[in-house]
Amino acid sequence: MIYEMRTYQVQPGKAGEFLRMYQEQGLPLISRYAKLVGCWTKESGVLNSVVFLWAYDDLGHRTGQRARMAKDAEWTAFVPSMLPYLVHQESVFLSPAAFSPLA
Repeated sequence: MIYEMRTYQVQPGKAGEFLRMYQEQGLPLISRYAKLVGCWTKESGVLNSVVFLWAYDDLGHRTGQRARMAKDAEWTAFVPSMLPYLVHQESVFLSPAAFSPLA
């Protein structure tokens, strides 16, 4: 199992609006391709940031799922609605240690 920590820095004051839009429109679509482990807003560090943690079997699984998602007409129609909110995005891949509860 690998985890993708995907961080979106959004326009100041827009995090709540972004989260509502994502929950209503984006989450049902991306959930076809990835398992949401959690979603957080940041209270320290780079502010106005939303952090998603997505689970995949391995990097190959993630690559295949992202390729399928890129061909999903509903997802590709949704993506432009996210763009006005975004300032920066980052993706980090995490592999759990053997003793991790998520291993």
